[in-house]
Amino acid sequence: MEAVRDKTVVVTGAGGGIGAALARRFAAEGARVAVNDLDAAKAERTARELGAVAVPGDASDVVPAAREALGGTVDIFCANAGVGTGGGPEAPDAAWELAWDVNVMAHVRAARALLPGWLERGAGRFVSTVSAAGLLTMVGAAPYSVTKHGAYAFAEWLSLTYRHRGIAVHAICPQGVRTDMLAGTGAAGELVLTPTAIEPAAVADALFAAMAEERFLVLPHPEVGDYYTARAADTERWLGGMNHLQRKLEQSGSRTPQAEGTPR
Repeated sequence: MEAVRDKTVVVTGAGGGIGAALARRFAAEGARVAVNDLDAAKAERTARELGAVAVPGDASDVVPAAREALGGTVDIFCANAGVGTGGGPEAPDAAWELAWDVNVMAHVRAARALLPGWLERGAGRFVSTVSAAGLLTMVGAAPYSVTKHGAYAFAEWLSLTYRHRGIAVHAICPQGVRTDMLAGTGAAGELVLTPTAIEPAAVADALFAAMAEERFLVLPHPEVGDYYTARAADTERWLGGMNHLQRKLEQSGSRTPQAEGTPR
């Protein structure tokens, strides 16, 4: 893909799962990649595999170090790091705060650091790994659902605000993907996500197809678009269907994890 060759790319949460798949695809297409992960050993391992540079640490403040590691410029930023936090209003404040910080504010902080240079050059690409939960919802996981709605809203705002100034934005909204995060979703994940789960590489393929078309919404599971349309067209019917899933979850006698979440 000529639009990617020789570009500088940062992928957060790239120690495994979707992030590693994105980093792998960008490297294969000739980009220079900086691999970020909170787990330094995982970041180093992925970077060695790809001939990339590792920039471990918190995704919220990775831009300065990544920019330096890549020679002064970041052309494409993939805000992929995330946490999947289960529970509802009873989940502790710390769980809600972690979900908000990682799933939303890390994206805001990255954009804050990148936009001045991108707007001056008239070019830049921001990729947000959201989730189908950002368009729809996820039973048993209020912090995750709410913050993924926030991540989607922020990506949408970036696109409508800056697209005429050369900034491209993409929101990736998959359902189940075979990652550690899926493994940590418990009964709700087994009910809703596992039956149609895809490999992380399929998510990267969907992103590259969207980039080729300069398309904002990336749907590795195309049926999510139909669900999104149905949700808007007949909200009461859609809520009834989701409540049916909730009742099935309750009847199973299982609950989703309540703790701090599983990093993507």
